[in-house]
Amino acid sequence: ALAAWMPTVIPAIDVLYASTMSRARETAEAVAQAYDCNIYFDDRLREIGNNRHDHTAWPNDDLPRQYADYWSSERPFSSVTPLVAHGETWMHFRTRIGLFVEELVLEHREEVVVAVCHGGVVEAVFDHIFNIGPWRRCEIWDRNTGISHFEYVAHPNRETWRLHFHNRQEHLAGI
Repeated sequence: ALAAWMPTVIPAIDVLYASTMSRARETAEAVAQAYDCNIYFDDRLREIGNNRHDHTAWPNDDLPRQYADYWSSERPFSSVTPLVAHGETWMHFRTRIGLFVEELVLEHREEVVVAVCHGGVVEAVFDHIFNIGPWRRCEIWDRNTGISHFEYVAHPNRETWRLHFHNRQEHLAGI
């Protein structure tokens, strides 16, 4: 449904990135087919807790099984997988996502980039773009396959980002 709908709203894309996690891979493959483009898989786009604190990915067949009993933004400097050595914190995760966003701006400034990722990644992008501190007081909710559209604007004396929409899901109508 997403792959059929996206070209009606975003006629062309220049680059397609995707998380290396299986559910994002499946979605990205359908999107790549719709646009006849390559996928650049990137471990930085994995959901929170699925990478180590040094940003290296846990193997997909050996992911942490138990997560903290607190929300990561409640304790942003504590591991979200406290029973696993070298677990990621919210701040490690935000750094990982921030590095990805900054690289996109440098390498794809004038291009249309699609990133197939996870809800936590979208939350961290919001935090990065809106310059939110470690303790967020508002959750950013996404539904599965919800689409958000950010635009980087290189314009002096103005905000550098525009949010066009968040969590669009009309591609799911009738399913």
